[in-house]
Amino acid sequence: MPYQKLSRKSGPRRALLRGLVTSFLRTGRMETTAARARAIRPLAEKMITLAKHGDLHARRQALAYLLDEDVVTNLFEKIGPKMEGREGGYTRIVRKGPRRGDSAPMVILELLTD
Repeated sequence: MPYQKLSRKSGPRRALLRGLVTSFLRTGRMETTAARARAIRPLAEKMITLAKHGDLHARRQALAYLLDEDVVTNLFEKIGPKMEGREGGYTRIVRKGPRRGDSAPMVILELLTD
């Protein structure tokens, strides 16, 4: 499946995705549009996989992408060890319904904790 363009050029799109992934990993839950959630999901799962590796190289790769060092610390110390038994599928997308203003399909993107 090709990547989502999200009606932006490459620079603003990359900045948007970095910000959304950082925010999602900070809170563990996010309400957003379906298109954005589908674009964020593989990036967030890649960051969690890096956290499962846990070595210095993986930490530096995560620091290069995520915008907040505290999020990276939380990712490697709390989220990564929790997901140790999983082989992927760290996130869930739950449909919520259309947004009132423009009827964009809204979803809740959340980390799986079990």
